[in-house]
Amino acid sequence: MIQSWIIAVESTCVRYFRAVIAAALLLAVASAVYAAGHFRIDTDINALLSAKLPWRQQEIAFHADFPQVVDLILVDVGAGTPEAAEAAARELQTKLAGKPELFRAVRNDVDSSFFRRNGLLFLPADQIDRVTGELTRAQPVIKGLVQDPSLRGLVRVLGEILLYAKQGFVQLDDMARALNLTADTLDGIGRGRTAGSAWFSWKVLLQGDPRPLELHRFLQIWPVLDRDALEPGGKATTAIRAIAGQLALKSKFGADVSLTGPVIISDNEFAGVQEGVALNSVVTGTIVIVILWFALRSIRLVAAVAVNLAVGLIVTAAGGILMVGALNPISLAFAVLFVGLGADFAIQYTVRYRAERHDLGDLAKSLTGAAEWVGIPLTLAAGAAAAGFLSFTPTAYRGLAQLGIIAGFGMVVAYLSSLTLLPALIRAVRPPSEPKPLDLPALAPADAFLKRHRAAVVVTTVLIVAAGLPALPRLQFNFDPLALENQASPALAALFRLGKEIPLNSARAVVASSDAATDVAKLAALPEVAQTWTVASFIPGNQEQKLPAIEAARKSLDPALHEPPRPAPSDADNVTALTRGAQALRETAEQAAGRGADAARRLADVLDALARADAAERARAAEAFIDPLQLDLDDIGQSLSAANVTRASLPAEFVRDWVAPNGETRIEVWPKLAANDNAATARFAHAVQTVLPDATGEAVGSIEWGNTIVGAFAEAAALALLSIALLLWIVLRKVTDVLVTLTPLLVAGVVTLEICALAGFQLNYANIIALPVLLGVGVAFKIYYVTAWRRGESNFLESVLTRAVFYSTLLTATAFGSLWLSNQPGISSMGKLLALSLACTLTSAALFQPALMGEPRKPASASSA
Repeated sequence: MIQSWIIAVESTCVRYFRAVIAAALLLAVASAVYAAGHFRIDTDINALLSAKLPWRQQEIAFHADFPQVVDLILVDVGAGTPEAAEAAARELQTKLAGKPELFRAVRNDVDSSFFRRNGLLFLPADQIDRVTGELTRAQPVIKGLVQDPSLRGLVRVLGEILLYAKQGFVQLDDMARALNLTADTLDGIGRGRTAGSAWFSWKVLLQGDPRPLELHRFLQIWPVLDRDALEPGGKATTAIRAIAGQLALKSKFGADVSLTGPVIISDNEFAGVQEGVALNSVVTGTIVIVILWFALRSIRLVAAVAVNLAVGLIVTAAGGILMVGALNPISLAFAVLFVGLGADFAIQYTVRYRAERHDLGDLAKSLTGAAEWVGIPLTLAAGAAAAGFLSFTPTAYRGLAQLGIIAGFGMVVAYLSSLTLLPALIRAVRPPSEPKPLDLPALAPADAFLKRHRAAVVVTTVLIVAAGLPALPRLQFNFDPLALENQASPALAALFRLGKEIPLNSARAVVASSDAATDVAKLAALPEVAQTWTVASFIPGNQEQKLPAIEAARKSLDPALHEPPRPAPSDADNVTALTRGAQALRETAEQAAGRGADAARRLADVLDALARADAAERARAAEAFIDPLQLDLDDIGQSLSAANVTRASLPAEFVRDWVAPNGETRIEVWPKLAANDNAATARFAHAVQTVLPDATGEAVGSIEWGNTIVGAFAEAAALALLSIALLLWIVLRKVTDVLVTLTPLLVAGVVTLEICALAGFQLNYANIIALPVLLGVGVAFKIYYVTAWRRGESNFLESVLTRAVFYSTLLTATAFGSLWLSNQPGISSMGKLLALSLACTLTSAALFQPALMGEPRKPASASSA
């Protein structure tokens, strides 16, 4: 009955080919208009999973209480000295804060007025004593520089220090580092560096070489997002970069600006998807046309198949958008799936048409004969592929469920167009007759080998599969979204730089304020936990012991910090001071030996060179020393004004970061172990959940992502195999036929995973869609061979069917290969796994399945079945 319906529909479409083509083109135009008007991508990665999952509900609830942890841009401002980074960040922050239409808030918590004033209180008491003691001992130097903030003042202070060295209070070798730092800065000015890019660091002079992160400042920015754009933070990102350029931070401070944070990383992912799309599409389209020509040997047939695929793709896109609304990063792959399987259906029909055309000669009879040959196999293949894809719709992995809906609909569209529009198009273009048969006699020896050694092929395949089974437990799953990004990108480089100080795989939770202290104590006792944070962490301990030391330093330094300045020197005064300073350095060096004397001679030469230079160079030199000095002196003054910190005196924005509107407290938990160790992250997450069952955060999220996706695939795979098996049994009515269809499919799937395990290829939330694709493509190939076998065919490798399968595989591989070439690592890994699964599927279908099936059914028996 199905066969007669197929032939009747196909014959009608051929007879009324003009009407069919016109209707298809009208449908395509309407679909294109609808798709263009309603196309939208949901760029929220979290939306890929069901919001009904318990851990997702916890995450959503946390984000509702503390929205500031999401939709965040971090601006990394790095420079050659801590002072330059600080000055550049402050200037950028001031400018960005004046753009409320682009940025809802701009903060720099580490450099906030609260921490500048109270920062010393967060140090241990003995460290406060050391810092304040050093400042007190530096009082004469500070006083001299405050009095005379100029080259003259700098040289005068240098002279006083050299006098201390002559008197034995200071060792000249101990001054070598300071002298060389000074000479380095002046050398840079002499070589043309701007004052800002050559800033002298008084912090480095006093505290030693900085840690890498001390050369960076991070601005926290909450942008106004455009949720309808492919890159929601695009406008804000462009504005930040433009403003940084307008401020000339590079020339003024030697500062580089890079952007990171959740918004940037998400936007970069979609930008990477777009990058190179046009070129890849043209190249892929060209290769597809070339493969079609080799398969069909007729420009007219190529044109018919291309139009058929284009119409089907447009209709699938419109139907998919109508059914699911906004697409997501996973469901975008529907286009590749449609081209791969849609091309397969079209090639199966068209290659069979060519064989019929050679045998029958008549165009119309050949089209009907092709439909008679491939109608049932295509119906089964399309139904099984659609069933496989739709099996993913009930799972919690919404991204894949959405892809399943669209891909399942696409299989129906591809099937219908291959038996309606494609025959009409071929009738319209009237391709020439086929002069040669389409079988492949060169492969006859391979067929004979498979027949003679059927048992050996089956046993060898089973042994190969069994040998790889022990590797499956080593299969790696990495569902960290950062793993899908370009690891060398500026955004990730900045994030990893920050991650050296602040763990990227932390955990967090919201608890009742009365329970916070108890929970923190329990967490601190866990061996996996390095540190915990609550709002109470910002109230320093032992303030009664620390404040007197700070107050004593303030009283000692306050007169020096507020010393009235002397009149500014003239350029001639500076030249005189530089000359005298060089002479004093040489005299001191003559009375000593070693690295201190060498440094003194070097600085003397630099001071002489500066004295001979023009006034503009001396002005730049003064700026390079005085501007950071003023910044540091201001910071010192603020740090000595610390007062008792209480919960009531904490800044409102700090409190809001840690206390929810309902009064509950946020707890942040940092791990001891590395962020890139999945096993360690899992142990940390589970340990935290023993104390805080409702915990969320990056560590918990990455583990739950993996568990959810793996669970979704196990559920979907079971549903897919069950639905495909049921469909096959309804049509084939023989359990053995169902088994010889599904067994090679399972073999291809297991071998694909074994190769991944042995090669160390990690599965992630993007490339794992290769597995449902394997179901779709694999079950189609297996059905083609089983239905041909039931009709009495044998010698499959030399048959017309294998020619069709071979070219179909080439087309599918080309479509998948376009993903492999993507600049976005997640999409590229998807292409790699798709190509691997396709190779395993084709090998299983063309070699293992014929050996498994054995001798063909008798035609009479097949027809009766």
